[in-house]
Amino acid sequence: MQPFQYSRPSTVDQAVLAGSRSKTAQQYADVRFIAGGTTLVDLMKLDVEHPDQVVDINALPLAQVRPAPGGGLVIGALARNSTVAHHATVQRDYPVLSQALLSGASPQLRNMATTAGNLLQRTRCVYFRDTAHACNKRQPGTGCSAIGGHNRMLAILGTSRDCIASNPSDQNVALTALEATIQVQGANGTRTIPIHEFYLQPGSTPNRENVLEPGDLVVSVTLPAPLAGSQSHYLKLRDRAAYEFALASAAIVVKLNGSRIEYARVALGGVGTIPWRSREAEHVLQGHVANAATFHRAAEAALKDARPASENGFKVELAKRCIVRALTTTTQAA
Repeated sequence: MQPFQYSRPSTVDQAVLAGSRSKTAQQYADVRFIAGGTTLVDLMKLDVEHPDQVVDINALPLAQVRPAPGGGLVIGALARNSTVAHHATVQRDYPVLSQALLSGASPQLRNMATTAGNLLQRTRCVYFRDTAHACNKRQPGTGCSAIGGHNRMLAILGTSRDCIASNPSDQNVALTALEATIQVQGANGTRTIPIHEFYLQPGSTPNRENVLEPGDLVVSVTLPAPLAGSQSHYLKLRDRAAYEFALASAAIVVKLNGSRIEYARVALGGVGTIPWRSREAEHVLQGHVANAATFHRAAEAALKDARPASENGFKVELAKRCIVRALTTTTQAA
C-alpha cells in the first residue's frame, strides 16, 4: 500500500472540495472517497488502487432512507446495504431491490457496504486484481489478459476487444430495472443522472466506468414511485448458495392487464460489462400474453448479441433460463 493523505470532512461541500483538489492547475489528484471500504481497502492492499488522497465521508449526513417528494424513495449514499434491504418500504414497494441486496456478499459485508459504494463497485476479474497481469481497465494500453485467459465469470454482453470484465453488483441490476436516478454533487454543482446513463461500456477506454468527474460525490439514489399493480423479483444463479457473485441474474418488474403484460422492465447481472438493461426483451414482452412462449422469445432477444469468450459460452443458455424463470415467478405472483 502506498502512502496517502487522509481527510474526514463534516459537510458535503467540504468533501467535494477535497475530492476535486488538483495537484497542479492542469492535473487532478488521484482522490478516492471511502465509506464502508469493502472494496477500496482491498484494492489498495493489492496495489490496484493507489490514491494520493483518501476522503472519509462517513461523517456526512447521507445515511437516511426517506420518502421522495411526490412519491418514490430517496436512499442516501451512506445507507448501508443491510439497512436498505430490511427497510419496510423497500420490502413492500421494491422487493426486487431487497432481494438483490440480500443475495449479495455476507451479512457482515452488507452491514458495512453502502449504497454509493455498491454503485461504484469494481469488477472481480482476476486479472484486474492481479498486478502481475496485463489489464486495460487497471492500466490502459497494456492489454486484456482475460480474453485469452480465465474468463468463466466474465461478461458476454457489452464487451470489446479491450475488456470483457463483468460488473459484479446485484444492487445495481435491481436499480436498473427500477429506473433509479442518481444524485451527484460536484465542483460544478448538482445534477441527476438516470442509471442507464451512469455506466459506460468499456469500448476502447475500459478504465472509465461511469460519467463521474473528479470531485463528483454521489449523495443519494432516488427510486420512482412504484407502479400500481406491478410485481418485481430478483433471481440470482451462482456456483454456491451464498457469498458468491452471479453467473447470471435477472431483475424483473412487470404489470399485467389480465393475461397480457402491460409494463415490463428487464435487467441482467453477471453477464454484462455494466448492469445490463434489456430493452430487446422488454419490447418482446410489452403487450403480449404472459406465457412460456413469450418468455422464451424475450430471453432469446436479450441474448441475441452475446459474445462469449473461451470459457463462458454456457452463460448464454444460463442467462436465458434465468430470464424465463424470473419472469415466470414474477407473473405468477401478480
